Amino acid sequence: MTLKAVAVFCGSRTGNDPLFAKHASELGRLIAALGVKLIYGGGSTGLMGLVADAVLAGEGAVMGVIPELLVNWEHQHKGLTELAVVPDMHVRKKMMYERADAAIIMPGGFGTLDEFFEMLTWNQLKIHDKKIYILNSGGFYDHLRHHMRRLEKENFLYDSLEERMIFCDTPVEVFNRLS
Repeated sequence: MTLKAVAVFCGSRTGNDPLFAKHASELGRLIAALGVKLIYGGGSTGLMGLVADAVLAGEGAVMGVIPELLVNWEHQHKGLTELAVVPDMHVRKKMMYERADAAIIMPGGFGTLDEFFEMLTWNQLKIHDKKIYILNSGGFYDHLRHHMRRLEKENFLYDSLEERMIFCDTPVEVFNRLS
C-alpha cells in the first residue's frame, strides 16, 4: 500500500494525560517527515490542533474538514493547506474516509468514538477496506479493546479484531505497522 494521506481522528481537547499531547505532536512530525498528507477535523484546539500544527511545522500538507456547525466551537484552524467547510458531520466523515488511505484513532471523546465506530462499521460492511490504527496512548483504549474482545468471544463480530484494526502504543509503532 502506498500511503499518500491518512485521516486522524482525535479530541478537540487535550485530555488530562500529557502523553496524549506528546503523541499528537510526535504523530504530526512523523506524518510530515514521511510526506503523507494529514486529513483531520479542521480544528485548532486540543489534540486535533497539535497534530495539525506539527504537520505544518514540518512543512507537510494538511486538509481540514469541518462542519459549519463546528467552525466556531472547534475554532477552525486558519493556517491549513486546505480547508473544506461542509454542511454536516456525515459529509465530514465521508469526505475524510474517501480521501485517506488509512485512519489513525487517538484519544478523544464522543465525536472521536463516533468517527471510529462508523469507519469500523463501514469496513465490516465492505464499504471500504482501509486499515484502522488505534494509537493507544497510555492505555487509553484498553477498556474498549477488552470490550471488543468480549464482542468477538460472544460471536457478535464477523471477523477477528485484527482483520479490522491494529492497536499501537506509540506513533512510531503506528508508522512501522503502516509500512
